[in-house]
Amino acid sequence: MKRNTIGSLIWLRITRFTHQSNILSNENLKQFGLTTAQFDVLNQIAVYEPITQSELAQKATVSEGGMSRMLARLEKNGLIERKQNWKIKEIYLTEEGRNKLDAAFQTQLAFQSSFFDEVLTKKEQKMLLKLMSRVQKNSEKKII
Repeated sequence: MKRNTIGSLIWLRITRFTHQSNILSNENLKQFGLTTAQFDVLNQIAVYEPITQSELAQKATVSEGGMSRMLARLEKNGLIERKQNWKIKEIYLTEEGRNKLDAAFQTQLAFQSSFFDEVLTKKEQKMLLKLMSRVQKNSEKKII
């Protein structure tokens, strides 16, 4: 068997952490009737509304195919609405969607922050953020 590179080991750790974090976040968000992916989509809509489906798919952690199904569910549950604006369909949060996101946001923020607050100093967290931002920006350059 070939030896892993440091880069491949970092990637494996990030992948495993992301998977475990999503499992735990899904459990944490159950109390609000949301999944991690739904929380992310509602949050992206809140930040960028009005937003189109294709813009949303680029920003969220959901595939384009999964996005259509999720938006249909969120609309059926009264959390979002889609409005036709000339040739474009724009997505907005409903009052119910905004209330649900507001209710879940602080709890999810504290939950996600705890992963880092419990083991890293503020200085280490800032360094990790800086390094991960550089890696992410480099990966974005590779997307065609």
